Amino acid sequence: MSSMPKEGSPPPGATARGTRGARWIAALLRSGRRVRALLAKEFLQLLRDPRMRFVLVAPPLVQLVLFGYAATFDVRHATVAVVNFDTGQASRALLASIRASGHYTLLMLPDMKLASAAMDRDDVRVILQIPADLVQRREVQLIADGSDPNSAQLIAGELSRLVAQASLAAAAQVPAIRVEERAWFNPNLEDRWYFIPGIMANVIFVSTMMLSAMIVVREREYGTLERLMVTPVGRLEFLVCKLLPVACVGIFDALLIAGVAVGWFHIPLRGSLLSLVTATMLLLLGTEGLGLLASTYAATQQQAMMSAAFFIMPMIVLSGFAFPIRNMPDLLQWLSLADPLRHYLVVIRDIFLKGSGVLDHTFELAMMAALGASALTLAALRVR
Repeated sequence: MSSMPKEGSPPPGATARGTRGARWIAALLRSGRRVRALLAKEFLQLLRDPRMRFVLVAPPLVQLVLFGYAATFDVRHATVAVVNFDTGQASRALLASIRASGHYTLLMLPDMKLASAAMDRDDVRVILQIPADLVQRREVQLIADGSDPNSAQLIAGELSRLVAQASLAAAAQVPAIRVEERAWFNPNLEDRWYFIPGIMANVIFVSTMMLSAMIVVREREYGTLERLMVTPVGRLEFLVCKLLPVACVGIFDALLIAGVAVGWFHIPLRGSLLSLVTATMLLLLGTEGLGLLASTYAATQQQAMMSAAFFIMPMIVLSGFAFPIRNMPDLLQWLSLADPLRHYLVVIRDIFLKGSGVLDHTFELAMMAALGASALTLAALRVR
């Protein structure tokens, strides 16, 4: 006969369930202690390196400040070339109304030839042509620089509004002034014509800088850097052999993307391939110099990539790729002069849309050469 459970004792399965529950709780507690120890180890390893602490704090703050001030499509100020063939009161009142807005500086030029040359040099963003008989014709012409379609639309729209206000304020019985709007270099104001040359510049910039940042660190991690340094290979020979293949990759990417842009996206390439290659080679001086400089401060490939990323994001923001430099505060405009990508974007967009050549951008090319030579020299001195 089976024995009956005593009165007040737990059922037979309750003890087993209680034992399993206690084991689960004990296992969870042990797992919690292990996880706590591993988390403490990981946080210590993450924060004990001063360079890692810098990367965690400085880049977010720098990017926040840059985006806060530089990321804007608003056109606060623009230079307008005025070709005025009318000497009467109507044209003077119209120009006074535009000046009163405070957003435009009027550059008075005698003819359209000088005005178009000023637009080619990026000295002006819009040309306002006033006919000789404004009182009778009641029509003006606005010609915008279509190489930056977003800014062209904003400026032309604002100027058209100011012209309409001025004509209405003149006299109620006088017909309103009609505005004929045109866009040079990009007649349909296609955004793609503006952004794809910029994408090409950013692809070359990011890829070559990342490759350059990895080359020395990879040799150091594999232990081959010390062996190379005790051979007859000099430091300059070592750097040339490391950087030249990366430069070839950058030039190949430039030609490949230019071919796709022209053949697939139908973007005009009005300049020469020689100008394109020359500008790309000068950009590569800066990207490879900065990438190599970042690698000299890194002990691992991961640190090299993070150091390169610290340069990449601010330089893209200040380059004018998405947000026009003219819309940024004066301090950031001056700071952007130290960005080789900014100068390359000016050259590459003008080569595609305006048909510019090397001689049309001597300042930008000289700045890229100077910045690249400085970065390469400093990086070569730091390579050990």
